[in-house]
Amino acid sequence: MNSVELGKRIKEARLARKMTQSDVVGDFITRNMLSQIESGTANPSVKTLTYLAKVLQLPVNYLLPDELETFDDSENAADADFQALIKMKNAYKREDFLVAAQLAEEHLEKDSVIYDEANAVLARSYLEAAKKCENPREALKYLQKAQDAADKGIFKSREIRTAILVLTDELSEKL
Repeated sequence: MNSVELGKRIKEARLARKMTQSDVVGDFITRNMLSQIESGTANPSVKTLTYLAKVLQLPVNYLLPDELETFDDSENAADADFQALIKMKNAYKREDFLVAAQLAEEHLEKDSVIYDEANAVLARSYLEAAKKCENPREALKYLQKAQDAADKGIFKSREIRTAILVLTDELSEKL
């Protein structure tokens, strides 16, 4: 679906619910941004699409571009993936890195809508877990997992790979 079709879907849903643009945007985005989205001149982020779907009482898949919709025909599966991503990020923010990593590992199937994000969270989570780990051998295992995840998906990160190499070198000297 292109941005014009997406904007049309959002506007139709808003009008069907007899909502003004101001009713929809609340404090999340500006009315001007919603106007641009509805006219097809702006592309919203996934976070904004999730917000709009919630406010307009629509399944998130209804607002996702076709490329993402083809991953899974089930609207509930995409919603579940996005909820899982939120849980991963919240665990990471709480510095509960092993929980974040475990949640990310559960979504590493290539057909998952959040495959790339899950790999990014996984790499960062294992890196941070290794930094906090007191056992150098266990920390090295976390770093290997972080390295594997850092090399996958569209969010490949030199910064993470460099941090992994530096920490691996430091830990190797301790052994």
